[in-house]
Amino acid sequence: MDRKSYTAELASLRELRAEITAAEKVVASAQKELDKLTAQRARRVAGLAGYEGAQAAAVAKASGLSVGDVVRIAPLLDPTPAAVRAAKADDPVSVAAPAPAPEAEPVAEPVVAVAPALTRPAPVLEQPAPAVAAPVVPVSVAPVAPVAAAPRPVAEAGPRELPTLPEGPAGARFEAVTTGLVSKRPNFVQQARATVFLDAAAGVLAVRDQVVRVDLGARTPGEILDAILATAPGTERIYITAGAPWHAGAERYSTLKDAVAAWLNTPSERWTTAVGSGRDKLAGHFVHQRQPVGRYAPASAPDSGSTEIRSMGEWFDPDGADVVTCRDAFRLLWQALRRHWDDAVLMGSPSQTGRDLWSRTIPTTGKWAGGYPVLSEELRGLLHATGGQGRTELILPPRVPEQLPALVEYDRTFAYAKHLWKSPVGTPRRITAAAFAAMTEAEQVKALMSCSHWNVRVTIPAGWNHVGLLPAPVTGDRAWVYPATPGATFTTWAGGAEVHLALSNHLMPWKVEILGGLLFEDGKPLDEWGKRLKAAWADLTNLSKLHGDERQRTAAYLASRAVRSVLLFGLGGFAQRPRLVSGTTPVGEALPAGVEILDQDDQVVTWQRQAGFSRDPYAHPEWAAYVWSGARAALLDMKYRQGKEVIGYAGALHAKPGTVVYFGTDGIALTERQPWPYRGEPGDYLLKGHLTGLVEHPTSQEQYLKLRGQGRAELAAKGTDQ
Repeated sequence: MDRKSYTAELASLRELRAEITAAEKVVASAQKELDKLTAQRARRVAGLAGYEGAQAAAVAKASGLSVGDVVRIAPLLDPTPAAVRAAKADDPVSVAAPAPAPEAEPVAEPVVAVAPALTRPAPVLEQPAPAVAAPVVPVSVAPVAPVAAAPRPVAEAGPRELPTLPEGPAGARFEAVTTGLVSKRPNFVQQARATVFLDAAAGVLAVRDQVVRVDLGARTPGEILDAILATAPGTERIYITAGAPWHAGAERYSTLKDAVAAWLNTPSERWTTAVGSGRDKLAGHFVHQRQPVGRYAPASAPDSGSTEIRSMGEWFDPDGADVVTCRDAFRLLWQALRRHWDDAVLMGSPSQTGRDLWSRTIPTTGKWAGGYPVLSEELRGLLHATGGQGRTELILPPRVPEQLPALVEYDRTFAYAKHLWKSPVGTPRRITAAAFAAMTEAEQVKALMSCSHWNVRVTIPAGWNHVGLLPAPVTGDRAWVYPATPGATFTTWAGGAEVHLALSNHLMPWKVEILGGLLFEDGKPLDEWGKRLKAAWADLTNLSKLHGDERQRTAAYLASRAVRSVLLFGLGGFAQRPRLVSGTTPVGEALPAGVEILDQDDQVVTWQRQAGFSRDPYAHPEWAAYVWSGARAALLDMKYRQGKEVIGYAGALHAKPGTVVYFGTDGIALTERQPWPYRGEPGDYLLKGHLTGLVEHPTSQEQYLKLRGQGRAELAAKGTDQ
């Protein structure tokens, strides 16, 4: 071969190379499409397993697979008789598969899918070494049959059965919204109410820029109203900053609530219970042990307007602050909010204020410019029954020592503000166990990390020796407990954040079987609201540290606590629990059905009852449930970030086993200090109290709260290095 022929052959070889590369791309594209279609076929086969009458032979013929291939994809379609399967399981040398039967055996247990265990790097900060160091073993994500030896059930008295998603047409209501009910941006401006502040113990009234003394008589509602309106005519709202007149004579009643109800309904010739009218005027009294609301109208002209008597404690704990400081705190709160909302108005409660401020952040452009749809009443009821609030748990011996070496309290600063950046929006998509099993592992992880709510069966792994991770339902006041016994199993509902943590925690992944769930679209309906509230909170927090006047520093601090209440109770308002309505009926007349009697005198019977869900355009329990779930997960495991980089962790799982004593919504108490940095940002763990020396373990929440107070006092006396 000469040089010319060699050069020509090289050129021809390059052309052939290009043709081969093009052909390889075609084959790769075809293989990718084939893999996609094959995976789609597998998902559909697995989905058919959810139909009770599905038969492997028919599915095999329709899919072009063998019966054996169908059974490998969807074990529930195995046509082998149960007796033969049992005999085969008992005979380890049996390898021959029995002949297929024409009918599949009925499945007694619900279809489930085992969620994958998720790995995560170990914590970066120096933390106590985990007590258990077990490798994470990948698990199958196909539907699994019930195990022969059932794990031990949770040893808690009075288990409570939670609702599940029904099948058929009834289930469609759980993937729907309420027709004609949408959260829209308001087209009106709230009207401010004439407000005064009253120290009922000292008889001191702060009205506008004046402070006057008033004679309150016996401090009944009628006497308070007469005194205030004589001094400040036109007053529509009275905040009691000290004195709590509704607790007068409480020793005569069996409960504090009875005493409050009796005070609210004290007979008066001049005043009657307000019946309510207009956009912002509620009817009737609200009976609460410590923060009641009394609504009154003149008996001679009940339609002429009303005046409320409320507790300052709805907004913040005055903690000894005088009435002038409380008034200044309210003024600073309004000024801080006005910097972020031009039309901000302080309404009667933090909940009302929070919801009104949120409504003024509803977008005017984009997908949700027309407002956010309200879920169906059935779905709201499900979320109400299955979405718990903050975690409150006292951990008792022998899980912790009888005598605690110390009691150290950490509180998450402005905790819920950290969890508002993402929330579920729109109509949820129902995910069955079969559909979850048919997902790839990447799709499963994405679903768990998205805005979601899952019905799961949980098994605590052998060797677990730390706190519980997921809530289990029980009857009684507690409603939810957090099992931690190795080998225990329970069925519950939990948010995606908690389920993901159970599968990915750095100590040991839990076994989680998906029974079903609801997958929402990820959105940001609360993000702008949260950003503005955080900015107002930061402004007031800085003012409370830098202002030159001590009274104004205190007022700014109280105002920052009020911003926290606006967010906390505003979020709770989205949950839209079933309405609790109170009223009175003359003695001798028939009471409405289903009422609870609160009080009775010679003239009237005072009662309350649940009135179900209202057509509230701002009812979004999906938002409250998602934020609460994220906050509960952060009590166990919270990331410290610098930009997008995770630089460390905090939370109960990063403390030594046996050191966690108490969980309280947004704080935890332990027996030793932790190396968790405090930066003053929302969600950070602040050292709040430290009680030293041997401490007898509290046997009740009341005892714990008493010790907590002592620990805060001791830390304040000694100072803190945080």
